Amino acid sequence: MSAEDAEDRGRPPRRPPARVTVVVGDARFSEDKAFLVQSCDYFGALFRSGMKECREDEVHLQGLGARGFLAALTASRGEFPDLDADDIVEAIECAAFLQAAPLAQRLVDLVDSDNCLLMYRAAATFGLAAVYRAAALFVRNVYADLEAEAKQSLTPELIAHVESLTPSAFVAVGAHASCGADQPLHAASRTVCHLDESANVWRALTELPPEASTSMAGVAVLDNRLYVVGGVHGPHKRATDASFCYSVDADSWSRIPGPERPRRGLGLVGADGRLYAIGGECDRAATASVEAYDVEAASWAAAARLPRPAAAAACAKAAGRIFACLWKPPETTEIYEYVPRADEWRPVAALIRRQSYGHFLVGHRDDLYVVRNGPADDFLRCLVDVFNLRSGQWSSLPGHFANSKGALFTAAVRGDSLLTLSRSETQEFAVAAKNWRPRRRMKGFPRSGSLRTFLLRLPAPRPPAAGGP
Repeated sequence: MSAEDAEDRGRPPRRPPARVTVVVGDARFSEDKAFLVQSCDYFGALFRSGMKECREDEVHLQGLGARGFLAALTASRGEFPDLDADDIVEAIECAAFLQAAPLAQRLVDLVDSDNCLLMYRAAATFGLAAVYRAAALFVRNVYADLEAEAKQSLTPELIAHVESLTPSAFVAVGAHASCGADQPLHAASRTVCHLDESANVWRALTELPPEASTSMAGVAVLDNRLYVVGGVHGPHKRATDASFCYSVDADSWSRIPGPERPRRGLGLVGADGRLYAIGGECDRAATASVEAYDVEAASWAAAARLPRPAAAAACAKAAGRIFACLWKPPETTEIYEYVPRADEWRPVAALIRRQSYGHFLVGHRDDLYVVRNGPADDFLRCLVDVFNLRSGQWSSLPGHFANSKGALFTAAVRGDSLLTLSRSETQEFAVAAKNWRPRRRMKGFPRSGSLRTFLLRLPAPRPPAAGGP
């Protein structure tokens, strides 16, 4: 008898995981009890209640649809269920009844122009607050396109709620190093501005704190708060860990802890209550380091490293998932997905195209748009390739875009529109059909240097303020 066998004989027998059969309509699902408790607050309460149901081998869920319950299981495993209109209603009812947070989050990530009215109406009916809020805000952002349909399909109360909201504003800031108290001349150009689209004018929103840098910094919005992380300081452009958060509701800045490793040229993405500082340069060398900031705990922790060191990596979210785009000069672009549950980067796709310098990544629904300049003999043109996450296929956007004025290398997605910005004009493109059709042109942002753009929901219309561009 081996030592291992002898040791095993001295242990109590290993019990298989406790399982239960969940009966939903005509469908039966055999699942681990611990998994159900972790996934849904309903099962946590049921199995800890002491009632006779918690000791039985079967649990019957009355009035729920099997497809909705299957979607809850799929989302709880970290997968991404595809849901049509009928599935969405069942899934919302199931998420509300079972208090299934993973499914509710997946539904929030799926809100789009095709289903936002349905989701809004169903979430109101079943009391699923997270989806109700997300769908209402989405409807408000695309209300000009959906107003007639909304007034046919929504109750007066739901319409009144949507109309009480303010749409997401297009916001821009130039790239500036921190100036400090001894450099007041730079302060006038450090204004964060929003576009008043009704008046076609840029208005001042707030001033950057003197110690904040937007040059080579990470800039992201999470839960309607603006975060500025790292960047450069001083004439030698040293990396700084100075990091800040702007609250729109309080109209105030607060300092937050910086990453453990001060970095510049980082990517910054916000998702599920965390900010991810991706790559960049530490001590003037590209790094593969990734750190995650837990907003509630106000602390940073190491996350899985990038597959290779990368500075100025293009990052984006699509369908609630986090992606980074790494370029291997002169022609290879690789896309990786960060999976928080597994804390790992997974390869998604590679694109072989010649180019001469940077690129930009835009996520819209299940599409990732890789925006890049042309090769050296045509570097002032932006070329756009599209990767569809469902089909796994690449396609190229027809035509090309001039980049001589800085457009397309910063953009914000609002509904089914893409807002881009240059010194000469703001452009809105319709992107739903994978063909960027110009919808309208508005005033540009007359500041020199590179720009950062994003969306913020302003609490109420503000009176005109001095300091705009």
